[in-house]
Amino acid sequence: MHIGLQIPSFKYPGGTAAIRPKLKEIVTTAEANDFYSLWVMDHYYQIKNLFGQAYNDPMMEAYTTLGYLAGLTEKAYLGVMVTGIVYRLPSVLLKMVNTLDIVSGGRAYFGVGTAWYQEEAEGFGVPYPGTSERFEWLEDTLQLAHALWSGDEANFTGKRFSAPHMTNNPRPLSQPHPRILIGGSGPTKTLRMTAQYADACNLFEAYGYEKLQASLDTLKGHCEKLGRNYDEIEKTALCTAHLSGEDTVSSLHDRLKVLANLGFTHAIFNMPDVDTIKPLEVFGKEIVPAAAAL
Repeated sequence: MHIGLQIPSFKYPGGTAAIRPKLKEIVTTAEANDFYSLWVMDHYYQIKNLFGQAYNDPMMEAYTTLGYLAGLTEKAYLGVMVTGIVYRLPSVLLKMVNTLDIVSGGRAYFGVGTAWYQEEAEGFGVPYPGTSERFEWLEDTLQLAHALWSGDEANFTGKRFSAPHMTNNPRPLSQPHPRILIGGSGPTKTLRMTAQYADACNLFEAYGYEKLQASLDTLKGHCEKLGRNYDEIEKTALCTAHLSGEDTVSSLHDRLKVLANLGFTHAIFNMPDVDTIKPLEVFGKEIVPAAAAL
């Protein structure tokens, strides 16, 4: 099993001036300790009560931040967990993903979902359509990604978006394209689109293991209907580890074993105390090697 790191908070001692050096310390330490992937959220407000924070606590734009991380690292894969489709036109978003993949040397994931933080969107003046329209926007984005990444140009018309003459130059380095990851467990639409278009899924460990199993079973059912090989889809889980709180190395080992038995091959952790750096070093010594053996 691979271990990834999600960085959802930029509230560090020292304020704004501390963000750049602290991010550098976090990501270079994570890579030195063999973390497989690095992720940031796609938000403009902080999620309320995440690690005790308020909506107006510091939040960085995702793709700009990943461009910085790309220059600091050489091995770890990079992605947004996950891109909200309401915030950028699909054509512009795919150009951003291409750019990230190129400047990182072929290490980009394209993590995407329908978005959910309505208050955030409205606060920033971003249109926030209803659920059905957002799912149509997501499917247009996924179809456009496949159309664009299959050649040098694309002429696309979807239900909610069209791009009459897109070019794909420079093309991404990842082959055959950056891995498409869809976040969410919606049984009818989200998991069906995962089976149809994606290379990876992401589910929350906090759902509970019974719901995780049910979601994977549903995904498998969609794969069978669509003629997709279920085993081709990477199963990732978003988790929280608080080693200076309630978690221990032993408890994390136990959780990873359960996830592995369910079929997950990539566990992505956020950590309330990551800015202290010590949790990353503990992971490197005692979690990452054990997970690799699962």
